[in-house]
Amino acid sequence: MTTIIQILTAAALVLSIIVPFGAFFLGEKTKKRYKKSLACNCFFFFGSLLVATVVMFSGTASVHATTAAETSDLATGLGYIGAALVTGLSGIGSGIAVASSASAALGAISEDGSLFGKSMIFVAMAEGIALYGLIISFMILGKLG
Repeated sequence: MTTIIQILTAAALVLSIIVPFGAFFLGEKTKKRYKKSLACNCFFFFGSLLVATVVMFSGTASVHATTAAETSDLATGLGYIGAALVTGLSGIGSGIAVASSASAALGAISEDGSLFGKSMIFVAMAEGIALYGLIISFMILGKLG
């Protein structure tokens, strides 16, 4: 049963990419039509990914009997996923924040050199986002071990 679900999920993901762009290439190629095709592609791709995730987790819950050891393994695995997500997403957010604040700080410093201290505070605050995420991930990993 799980093999059939995996094959159907893979087929749905591939078709969610091919069908919208195939429809775009068959019709007239305009910018508006491309945006609609891209939006449709994203909607169906992430929708089928979400459905596949729900089916995967519900399938494992209904097939296996839940014991204390399996629940502990699931909690540990989800803890590691949570730690990875915290670190990755805080790093991405910090990168976006530093990119915009540092470029604005460089522009301000080039016009008036006395703004260096004030502008570096904003860059450091943006960098703090990554550090907070790293601290939280260490806290999560500390609870797991």
